[in-house]
Amino acid sequence: MRILVANVNTTASMTEAIAQAARAAAAEGTEIVPITPAFGAESVEGNYESYLAAVAVQEAVRDYEGEYDAVIQAGYGEHGREGLQELLEVPVVDITEAAASTAMYLGHKYSVVTTLDRTLPLIEDRLLLAGLSARCASVRASGLSVLELEQDRERTVEALVRESVRAVEEDRAEVICLGCGGMAGLDEAVREATGVPVVDGVAAAVNIAQSLVSMGLKTSKVRTYAPPRPKGLVRPVAGTS
Repeated sequence: MRILVANVNTTASMTEAIAQAARAAAAEGTEIVPITPAFGAESVEGNYESYLAAVAVQEAVRDYEGEYDAVIQAGYGEHGREGLQELLEVPVVDITEAAASTAMYLGHKYSVVTTLDRTLPLIEDRLLLAGLSARCASVRASGLSVLELEQDRERTVEALVRESVRAVEEDRAEVICLGCGGMAGLDEAVREATGVPVVDGVAAAVNIAQSLVSMGLKTSKVRTYAPPRPKGLVRPVAGTS
């Protein structure tokens, strides 16, 4: 089984960190193929950058020449999953939805702890659109930017633990979801501090993708995710401005 894991930003080191987390969660025999978009922002932290990332990820997947069995979109609260589902028959799994749906098996209410405050509406909207918001206790910001997550790991852990503890004690969350692909691998520290299950979206997405493939399931093409109708289309050219 081969799974493409698409980072939504252009930071190669973050792509590799996400790939490492995906490989750690993958079953024996599952190959993880990381993809970095050819254009876009070095970190995605707002609507403009998110819409740009949606196009960039779709183009990166379209340009991949090998075979694959599923695609994971490794951006939290980002746009684009629906477009990928139109383009592809294989399962497409978004880490935001994977984390939340997994959390609902583990407790009554879950909270998401993410990066900057400005990203909260994007995550809230994605959860609402996916039908996962009813059991979301809160979405909390750590105050750290996406790029800061890699720069000072100790500070990152402290910020995540602080907001996670507040989510459990103040918001009555019973499960914590790590709200950024760049937080992969930090679940153990948060679990120890809070005493509740902690879901990493990348790991959750890998396991869901593997399950869908093993069951022989593919994206429905009857209506919503039918392929784009044939028409003239001008595609962006990588490396141009």
